[in-house]
Amino acid sequence: MDPKYIFEFLGTLVLVLFGDGVCAACSLNYSKAKGAGWVVIALGWGLAVMMGVLVAGPVSGAHLNPAVSVGLAIAGKFEWSLVLGYIIAQMLGGFLGAVLVWIFYKDHYKATADQPDTILGTFCTMPAIKNPWRNFLCEAIATCVLVFVILALGTEGNAFSMGGVAAGTGSIGSWPVTCLIMAIGMSLGATTGYAINPARDLSPRLAHALLPIKGKRDSGWWYSWVPVVGPMVGCALAAGLFLLVF
Repeated sequence: MDPKYIFEFLGTLVLVLFGDGVCAACSLNYSKAKGAGWVVIALGWGLAVMMGVLVAGPVSGAHLNPAVSVGLAIAGKFEWSLVLGYIIAQMLGGFLGAVLVWIFYKDHYKATADQPDTILGTFCTMPAIKNPWRNFLCEAIATCVLVFVILALGTEGNAFSMGGVAAGTGSIGSWPVTCLIMAIGMSLGATTGYAINPARDLSPRLAHALLPIKGKRDSGWWYSWVPVVGPMVGCALAAGLFLLVF
């Protein structure tokens, strides 16, 4: 097996472990972080991406998101032959990451059994206001911003010189993307919970459906297409815009 797939799996697992973990920490009963709020969640998800990138970046490039893999491929920055393997690895990593969050916070899930919506929210996203087509538009726009900025980070226009050596903004590591995720969460995330990543949403949603969680509700399958189709449309728009502009 190509090591790139293994590291995409591991990186996405770490991303969801930290990301769903901060949702659980801020939401579940008797958690010491309960009520910490949206800012902590947005910061936590940004740092979750950073941790995943630090794990997978040196080997796979740390896409950690099917929308990023497809967007990069459309823009000619990634091989199409690797896309399916990356997506499978990302989805499996997202599933196991969510399972580990449940194991870690199992006592707190039991203590929150009377709040099924809260439990679901620690696994996957649901809209603040039910309006599927606007929810879809929000996910598409947020993902378009995500992928477009990721592509822009690697352009010559974002290069700088240090000691006579040219370097791109992206070469300083995961920090620019971490800031990007935090900015999306704080500015564009409040309507849908900013999935912007099918592996972050669909895989944990499936884990929620399969795990024996006391007091859980349905897994919101009526909405599940939005955090999948929205990001995939958004990544295609971002790649097209990148090719047009750059």
